[in-house]
Amino acid sequence: MTYTDSLTALADPTRRSLFEAVAAQPMSVSDLAQGRSISRPAVSQHLRVLEQAQLVSATPQGNRRIYALDTRGLEALRDYLDQFWTNALGAYADEVKRRVQPN
Repeated sequence: MTYTDSLTALADPTRRSLFEAVAAQPMSVSDLAQGRSISRPAVSQHLRVLEQAQLVSATPQGNRRIYALDTRGLEALRDYLDQFWTNALGAYADEVKRRVQPN
């Protein structure tokens, strides 16, 4: 999986909300559907996309599946975003040097 899979999966606000809930605490589909305006089958479909992007993983527990954060998708996304952070820090350092040096 690549960072584009993670970005695509998280672009949907409902999926992003489900991802954030699972990141805070492992949950079942029923738990995730409670208090939301979407059905359990819709939650399952969103979780499937998140699972394919390696952002969540499922562990069978009896007749339920418990979804938890999967860091593999986050690692790919972080590696992608880190390149911009490194560039931004370099530009900041250059600007500080420019301002500190006497004219």
